[in-house]
Amino acid sequence: MTASTPATLLQKAFEHCRDMDGPINERLARYAQTLMTINPDFARAVERLIERLKANDCGDGAPNIGETMPGFALPDEHGRIVRLDQLLENGPAAVMFHRGHWCPYCRINLAAIARHGDEIAAIGGQLVAITPETQAFNARFKSEADARFPVLTDVDNGYALSLNLAIWIGQELKKMMSDRGRSLADSQGNDTWMLPIPATFVVGRDGRITARFVDPDFRTRMDLDHLIEAMKQ
Repeated sequence: MTASTPATLLQKAFEHCRDMDGPINERLARYAQTLMTINPDFARAVERLIERLKANDCGDGAPNIGETMPGFALPDEHGRIVRLDQLLENGPAAVMFHRGHWCPYCRINLAAIARHGDEIAAIGGQLVAITPETQAFNARFKSEADARFPVLTDVDNGYALSLNLAIWIGQELKKMMSDRGRSLADSQGNDTWMLPIPATFVVGRDGRITARFVDPDFRTRMDLDHLIEAMKQ
């Protein structure tokens, strides 16, 4: 019998964490633990990146609760322009930044949010995901999660940069990802190797932020119960 490769084991772990019940951060932590077991060198490099980002207070300058959320006009996975002010005409909106279709934490998170899409729509909530990837990759990201809300392309991380959310992943992870066949240049259309800090902003119809989750540790995300409750409020 052929032994399972690390990639196969990680894929199985991803599928298990994506489909399991329980709070989103428990599921993400389970995947992170598996990564440390199967691929400790990469997991430790991730830890070093997160330590660097936290030491430099990355994300602290992003818009805060009570402030007006800066507007955007970004193309969705079909090339249609989506504007924040248009979303807010129909109800409060959750603006969610993700790293991309390749990120297992983002894929687990987006799938979990998509499962609650009908519940959020029933209370008038609007959902929109934003990544720095091109439309073809965002279409794949959306399809895999079975999401019914738009996934927008933030070209060259321009909107994330304006919110103080964009970071450089560093030379160490750039090399490790490249060695594993993961090139951000292919999916983003540029060679900057920058990513947004995953973040969620719940924005009221008046344009003000009512709830916020920003953490340089991309292995954690806004609790879904908190997201839904914030949109109800």
